[in-house]
Amino acid sequence: MPRSTPIPAGASPRPRTARRLMIAALAAVGLVLGSTLPAMAAAPALPAPTGADGWIRVAHLSPDTKSVDVKLSALKGGAEVFELTDVAYGMVSDYVLVPEGTYVVSMVPSNATSTAKPMVSASVRIVEDKTITVAAFGNNKDLQTRVFQDDLTPPAGGQSNIRLIQASTVTDEVSVETSTGLLIAADAKAGESTSYASVPSGPWDLELSAQGIDDMTRVELPAGSVNTLFVLDNSTGGLTVMPVLDSAAVGAAPVGGVQTGGGALASADREVGTDVRVVSAKGFAGSLEKR
Repeated sequence: MPRSTPIPAGASPRPRTARRLMIAALAAVGLVLGSTLPAMAAAPALPAPTGADGWIRVAHLSPDTKSVDVKLSALKGGAEVFELTDVAYGMVSDYVLVPEGTYVVSMVPSNATSTAKPMVSASVRIVEDKTITVAAFGNNKDLQTRVFQDDLTPPAGGQSNIRLIQASTVTDEVSVETSTGLLIAADAKAGESTSYASVPSGPWDLELSAQGIDDMTRVELPAGSVNTLFVLDNSTGGLTVMPVLDSAAVGAAPVGGVQTGGGALASADREVGTDVRVVSAKGFAGSLEKR
């Protein structure tokens, strides 16, 4: 079971409400190809930021890197904002609302000592009303980070907005199209993101093709949602798509979460995975836990 890290005394000058982030594990990696994923319930709207705040989430996309602990710290002064523990391959955190500024995202092996050097780190800039995804990807020996700018502009009625992030290590390029011939991405390169596109909502069978690889997976895209489709390695050396729900309500703030065989965020108080310690970030809708 994932572990929860207690907040040390005096960690924050002003006590704040913290929430236990719901991290969704990659069910798609071990799923039988072509299995059906249930539709997700609409996520609750989140409160608007009260100041110059932006959103950030973290993704672990390195298949041969074991579970990690992730910290977000202020670049100036080094104050810790939040910590995620036991983050495994295919996990994507919810968005966290933090004040505008420059921060450092660092990852160390889970259960490492407090003096352990980060396996990888990246400087990120949080901008007012903007959302970003910080991903660690590639094989462990060449572990890299990439910051993706997210666009949560809601789609037109009956549509879903999607983009694709190519994070597979078994191929440098991959093309994805629907079983009806709608092209989602052509020769998407590792570590890169496509632009957003609108497609009719509902279930989609996706065909993934690369040199020597042809796989198929199914995703469910709720109406009015914004989604990221992560291309990842599956357990047999092929490819799979992990759909992550970025935003589900028209005009709502980010919600995060991932679509899995269990229905993902169908219940706001359901815990799915890793714990988070929020030291000085504002709480937001969902399962709240007062510290």
